[in-house]
Amino acid sequence: ALRGVTYELRHNLKRMLSELAGIANGTLQSEINIVPVVHPQLDALLSRPNEADRKGLTLIRGNYNELSAHKASLRAALSQQADISVSANAAVEAAIGSLASLYLWEEHNGRAPEDAQSTRSWDVRDWMKANAFHADLLPGLHLRDQVVERLRQDGMTLTPKPLTYTASEYYAKLYDRKADPNAPFWKRKSKSIEEAPEEQAEPEADPIEATEPLPEEQAQYAEPEAQPTPEPNPEPRSEPTAAEVIDAAEETPTETASETTTPDKPQTPGIVH
Repeated sequence: ALRGVTYELRHNLKRMLSELAGIANGTLQSEINIVPVVHPQLDALLSRPNEADRKGLTLIRGNYNELSAHKASLRAALSQQADISVSANAAVEAAIGSLASLYLWEEHNGRAPEDAQSTRSWDVRDWMKANAFHADLLPGLHLRDQVVERLRQDGMTLTPKPLTYTASEYYAKLYDRKADPNAPFWKRKSKSIEEAPEEQAEPEADPIEATEPLPEEQAQYAEPEAQPTPEPNPEPRSEPTAAEVIDAAEETPTETASETTTPDKPQTPGIVH
């Protein structure tokens, strides 16, 4: 019986989405083509006690009532040939909410969105694909993304979470932790110009040291006079000949002997030289 509720709701939603697609395409222009919503299997379960969680069944009954009300407004707008866009948009929102309820009933045993287990958003898309709920079933609308967003808005935890930053903003945040979050694309803060260090004042001269130096101190600290460089001997010294060497050797002992002679003896008185 519980599985029959699933089949019944899936069938009613597919027929509702096909009617909305016909209204958007312009192929459905008569109120006769809009079939009323019927749910005998759900009514049978609600009429007798059962062990199932009645919260999920009550939620599905509320979705049925909402779909029936929107179908009635669509039939009235088509019969009067009035503007149908407002009623059609409201019916689309009701169909998306019923799809979210069907997913929770079939995959999470009818739990409330905040009590359902954390699930990957791609699992929701895979479930819709397996049940032939195509993403482009309604023109100008991505149906699978809308169901995922409805579940997230109702309080279900779906991963991954929506992106907070663009790629350029995220990598700029990692690159520069001092980036300005209010600047476009998180540009880096402009570096403030560092103030130039103040020049240190020169110490005042000591009055004692400022006095004029003494003449001796002037001579001490005076620059030395430049000495004249000796002029080079233009004539190179010639080597002595053999005869000059012999003559020099003969004269040297005589001069040495005359130089090394003992001093004269003191004169004896009475001797006449």
